[in-house]
Amino acid sequence: MRAAVVSAYGPPEVVSILDRPIPTPTSQQVVVRVSAAAVTSGDARIRGANFPDGFAIPSRLAFGLRGPRKPVLGGVFSGVVTEVGGKVDGFAVGDEVCGMTGIAMGTHAEYVAVPAKKLARKPAAVSHEDAAGLLFGGAAALSFLRAAGTGSGSTVLVNGASGAIGTIAVQLAKNLGATVTGVTSGANAELVRDLGADEVVDYTTTDIRNTAKRYDVVLETVGNLDGAAAAELLTDDGTAVLAVATLRDNVIPRKHVKAGVAPERPEDFDELLRLVADGKLRVVLDRVTDLDDIVAAHRRVDSGRKVGNIVIRC
Repeated sequence: MRAAVVSAYGPPEVVSILDRPIPTPTSQQVVVRVSAAAVTSGDARIRGANFPDGFAIPSRLAFGLRGPRKPVLGGVFSGVVTEVGGKVDGFAVGDEVCGMTGIAMGTHAEYVAVPAKKLARKPAAVSHEDAAGLLFGGAAALSFLRAAGTGSGSTVLVNGASGAIGTIAVQLAKNLGATVTGVTSGANAELVRDLGADEVVDYTTTDIRNTAKRYDVVLETVGNLDGAAAAELLTDDGTAVLAVATLRDNVIPRKHVKAGVAPERPEDFDELLRLVADGKLRVVLDRVTDLDDIVAAHRRVDSGRKVGNIVIRC
């Protein structure tokens, strides 16, 4: 099979398309012919060893000292089952599925082996491209909004409202009955309003940290609000959730501020996919391209101007 391989940390050009063996499933895995996969900020962060403050050493120990221990990156996929392990129930060859592979990665390839318990069925009404573009940001947005207790009447600030997490978070918060303020660039303001934001703040002209407004929920998806800054934007009973956080914000408790990694739960995937299939959630794709163009996809992520997600067809 063809796969995008990263042999050493570095710029996008370290990614090469090489031939690799098609994976063989364990008894509890299935093999999926990947139709579409997302190229995310997480992939670019690993490829470039560009880890949040305080995470450089732990991340290299986890992912590899000089290059990724798992050289085929990618944690999100949508495709068709081609082989089923002997102890797998509920899935068969030909099923259209999607999911996330976590630290196992491996989705930037024509085939990937995935534990059956990590799979969700892709509805016929949702394209493979939309499924792949949905799960990375969608699962995080859903988890973080829940963690903050978002509900009807909540006031929500989404910092990074045009990104993979932000575009879904704005819509989910509106679906929950919240009043939403999205922080983005002026170039993406119309998009964020179209997604449902009641107010848009252009970070190129306004520093959100200087606002007098306070919010019940602050969702930080970019990394330019630390725990202290996010806490200053909260109402007395509000909650801030940091999707991108320093080691300090992860390990030192701060009242009303949460940080950490969102779980990858198939039941959450199912909920998100139903919303897309029902027309209640829009997947924003910056571009859809081919595996051969993955270097350009990484460059686009590195630019910081990506809107929603980038999807490659494998």
